[in-house]
Amino acid sequence: MFAASCYSLHTKRTYSEWIKQFVKFHQLNERAGLFENSEAKIEAFLSYLATERKVASATQNQAMNALVFLYKQVLNMPLPQRIEAIRSKTSRHIPVVLTIDEVKLVLPRVEGVAQLVVKLLYGSGLRITEAVRLRVQV
Repeated sequence: MFAASCYSLHTKRTYSEWIKQFVKFHQLNERAGLFENSEAKIEAFLSYLATERKVASATQNQAMNALVFLYKQVLNMPLPQRIEAIRSKTSRHIPVVLTIDEVKLVLPRVEGVAQLVVKLLYGSGLRITEAVRLRVQV
């Protein structure tokens, strides 16, 4: 499904999972089912995520992006500009982060390669999976 693209492995896996859930939700047994009433199917799935599963708005957006990728990149079928689905409510969740003083307390307690990874996570904002996949080339 994903040609030589610039998507991370994490994104590819996530999109694949959302597409599987979409297909399962609509009980699609053949590819042709994806082309029939596609906008209504997308709206129904996204509305279901918001109302029944009560997912966060970021999660619903991720599902939408996966479906946009499916239709535009895989099926070569453009979608309308606007999908009119019920939207999840945005939360005012403030992420928990360490203060500079807390970071100064944690860093000396980690040694070696683990310390380097922790510094990369803190300094660059990498995901853990991205940081542990880095390779040093000499």
